[in-house]
Amino acid sequence: MVETVERGEKSDRAVAVGIDDGFDLNDAVIVALGCNDKGAWSSCTEALEAALARFRSEGIDVIARSSWWSSQAWPDPHDPAFLNGVVIVRTEHDPHALMAALGRIEDAFGRERSVRNAPRTLDLDLIAYGRLSGDLQGLILPHPRAAERRFVMGPIAEIAPNWVHPTTHRSAAALVVSAKVGTDAHAV
Repeated sequence: MVETVERGEKSDRAVAVGIDDGFDLNDAVIVALGCNDKGAWSSCTEALEAALARFRSEGIDVIARSSWWSSQAWPDPHDPAFLNGVVIVRTEHDPHALMAALGRIEDAFGRERSVRNAPRTLDLDLIAYGRLSGDLQGLILPHPRAAERRFVMGPIAEIAPNWVHPTTHRSAAALVVSAKVGTDAHAV
């Protein structure tokens, strides 16, 4: 299920549409969202929706989004379950400026970086920035572990099954099948 987001539009339902025909998936800028600590929000769904609402104020326009996906926390399944999704965005930010903008949104939502993989109110990861690959002054693109994670590849395959990973050269549809982490992930 794909939802496109229009300026000023807020919808609780997904609209079954594809990315417009003029969009080249080789240019896709993909951001993953995750939450397993609702923080001040009534639910992780509400927290993630609120985070998406902040994107525009940071110069990030959402052009397509997945549904939310649920999965056990990783690596410790005793932590609260995660809610995840992905968006394809347009932005004038270069990769480093985009990461800074995503960090500001995380900070505004109370993201604390204490113990690695600890529960978090908001986790925003830059999965891909077009076909860029490699270490870009400390920023590794595409995200080095995204291809292994069903809770990332599943949502990408949902909205852009033909997107090809810049380094594995496999489609999102193929990667979701072979992903070894978060194999319980499913759309909710």
